[in-house]
Amino acid sequence: MLRGSRTLAAAVAGAALVALAGCGGDDSGDKDGPFAGKSADQIAADAVKATQQADSMHMKGTVQQSAGSSMTIDLSVDQSKNCDGTIETAGASADVRNTKGTFYLRGDEKYWEAALKGQPGGDKIVPKVADKWVKAPADDATAKNVCDKKALTAAMDKDKSERKGMKKGSTTSVDGSEAIRLTKKTSGGETLTLYVATEGKPYILRTTSTGGKEPNTATFSDYGKSVSPEEPAPGETVDLQKLAASGEKA
Repeated sequence: MLRGSRTLAAAVAGAALVALAGCGGDDSGDKDGPFAGKSADQIAADAVKATQQADSMHMKGTVQQSAGSSMTIDLSVDQSKNCDGTIETAGASADVRNTKGTFYLRGDEKYWEAALKGQPGGDKIVPKVADKWVKAPADDATAKNVCDKKALTAAMDKDKSERKGMKKGSTTSVDGSEAIRLTKKTSGGETLTLYVATEGKPYILRTTSTGGKEPNTATFSDYGKSVSPEEPAPGETVDLQKLAASGEKA
């Protein structure tokens, strides 16, 4: 698919990795409360499992990039690969949707100028796709990366070495929901914090990383809520396959 879309996929996947940077631990914890007798490691493992098994979720995060710019991801996704959201970076933005077996991406002019920079004929393609819904089959590799909840949350259990050494902290509130705070300080000086819901299922509600070169935060909500993005109107869409077939390949 288009190079810019692959960038979006990488961004969304990166936000999911933020969630795992704070998982795990081996602190024995409190004797009272919703996680009585459970270590930080057990709480984090339960949180990862619950988050992976949830039918759907909404994730919103900001990742500071090494170049100094930031990237914000705001995305709802479910187990059926329906998704609806927006990604913004360096003054450019793009909306993404996956519905009824088709993936749609609508980038503004700045997004496409950056995405197509250096590609033959890119300057001619920009006005054809800017602010339009560019569509591709849902089995396109980009669509799979962006809208596959299973793939996104699988990152939360990829590196178990990061899941050691956290400590249980006090309870706090994340957007009105009570959560227990788990923290860990890395050898590189970062402080990783994982917030786990104390009521209902132990979903991950927020993760943060501070003190490092690329601080970030991600908030998770709307577990189990329907993800039903509207299909863009025909007049607002550009068919990627037809565009490529016409010889104006992006």
